[in-house]
Amino acid sequence: MKVELSAHYTYRNIVRSVLPSIAMVLVTSVYSIVDGFFISNFAGKSGFAAINLVWPAMMMVGALGQMVSAGGASLVAKLKGEGYPHKADRVFSMLVAVVALSGVVLAALMALFAPQVARLLGSDEAMLPECVLYTRICMAGMPAFMTQMAFQAFYMAAERPQLGTAMAVVAGVINIALDALLVWALGMGVAGAAIATVASQVVGGVFPLWYFSSSRNRGSLRLVHTRILWRYVGQACSNGLSEYVSNITLNIVSIVYNLQLMRHLGEDGVAAYGIVMYISFIAASILIGYNIGITPIIGYHYGARHVWELRSLFRKSLVVIAVAGTAIALLSELLSSPIARLFVGYDAALAALTVRALRIYMLCFLICGWNMFVSALFTGLNNGLVSAVDSFARSLVFELGAVLLLPPLVGIDGIWWAVNVSEGCTLLLSAFLVARFAPQLVRRRR
Repeated sequence: MKVELSAHYTYRNIVRSVLPSIAMVLVTSVYSIVDGFFISNFAGKSGFAAINLVWPAMMMVGALGQMVSAGGASLVAKLKGEGYPHKADRVFSMLVAVVALSGVVLAALMALFAPQVARLLGSDEAMLPECVLYTRICMAGMPAFMTQMAFQAFYMAAERPQLGTAMAVVAGVINIALDALLVWALGMGVAGAAIATVASQVVGGVFPLWYFSSSRNRGSLRLVHTRILWRYVGQACSNGLSEYVSNITLNIVSIVYNLQLMRHLGEDGVAAYGIVMYISFIAASILIGYNIGITPIIGYHYGARHVWELRSLFRKSLVVIAVAGTAIALLSELLSSPIARLFVGYDAALAALTVRALRIYMLCFLICGWNMFVSALFTGLNNGLVSAVDSFARSLVFELGAVLLLPPLVGIDGIWWAVNVSEGCTLLLSAFLVARFAPQLVRRRR
């Protein structure tokens, strides 16, 4: 099915258009947890805790690609909606180049200071070697990973989301196959998992560079020679700031979760939280994929000044997200025990802790999808500041505050309840921001 940003979107068209983006992010999220599954089952919970301890810091580096992807794709879609396709190609090409070059610099710095970063994240001396080894090997693929992240939304802006899905599947198969070979069959542990991750990232990041610059390109965007246009770099980064803030603050909060859990429960707490994060990442990928798919559509119709279509997209999106969030929450409650046994069935106490954590934490999906969509909505409307405020308050203010304040009041369960308190507070803020800064979307027709 060919996706056309300029089309009118019924419920059926919305779902059909965003499904490739959802599948792309979902597949990526699934293969990103494969390392944890193989390490936990074939290398032990110490290595599993080690990679979960350093993963947030690595994702903070890779978040730059996601920021440019979200902000740049909506900017490019807006330029296309305004009738400037050649300018859209130049901006697209420039942003991809900026991401790739930034990845080289950031990966080198992260590899150099890996021991200091691991200690800062709470690693003890026993876990430190595995933390450093995993980080340094993964940094070899960071430029490709950032490029892969950048193309997530650009596939949709180019009206070729199915291509993104196909590449995610290919990269996922490579990662899973190499994990089975290196971690399970050859017993390479943390190093094998890191090598498998890098291989999949290189494939996922290099292919779109070739495709969008080749004669085989059938999308509506093309990589071309262009100079750096700093005004558009700033605009894309500003517009995608909410996604960057959301990613950064999410990982800061994850670090605080790990520090709290190391203090109260030791490495068992970090391991349980790692499983919760894996499952919530898979669940959230459905909502993230929806937002990646819908944001360029919103950007196009905003650029074309189709207010009636924007209002329709807004209202339909609220319904779709409500259905998806409810289904996620129910499935999480039903499958919490099998999930825990899958990862840590060898440790009954750790499995019980994981089940308890999952059943409390995953209730947040009843409402968090609306908060995520409001942030994406303002990104599509090219209002990065409001989008960033919503994301910043959600992750850093409300959730960080809750995870620090609730444990002394209600015990360990307060750590798991923190996200639910945060999402409830953010929902009130999101409703206010929409009413204040996008009143045309909620105003009744007369």
